[in-house]
Amino acid sequence: MNFLKLTFLVIIFPLFLSNAHKYYVSVTQINYVKEKKSIQITSRIDISDLELTLQERFDESIKLTSIDEKSIVDEYVKTYLTQKIEIKINTQDIPFNYLGKEYDNDVVVCYLEIENIEDINTIEISNTVLLDMFPKQKNIVKTKINAKVNNLIFTKDDRNQYLNFK
Repeated sequence: MNFLKLTFLVIIFPLFLSNAHKYYVSVTQINYVKEKKSIQITSRIDISDLELTLQERFDESIKLTSIDEKSIVDEYVKTYLTQKIEIKINTQDIPFNYLGKEYDNDVVVCYLEIENIEDINTIEISNTVLLDMFPKQKNIVKTKINAKVNNLIFTKDDRNQYLNFK
């Protein structure tokens, strides 16, 4: 009887472990507001994944929390996003402004903006957020530009996407 129990555990237990798989996903929304000549960007990133990445890159003591957070954290988040999200409008590299962040349960919501955009004929997006830390990371980017909606997926093997609105 003990042999049967042991055999059962040896066969079944690894099956449970294989289901304990974590998904690595960020979601970014890019909207072009023509009346304001503005591209508004909202990026939602897992708190623990971003925290681990910032600790690895900048400072091991960083904690992403709304209580007693170090003032330098916003600068680290801004620097990191500037390195990992690139946008070209009409073939021109256009930097974004980091407006800030807030916490929503287990997600960091980051707000970015690109101002003074008269029109968009083409947009090229590169989103490599967390890809160097988590090889299975997927970055979903939803765009609403010139009344057209697109859903893009960025992975470690597919880091750039190009949309043409001509």
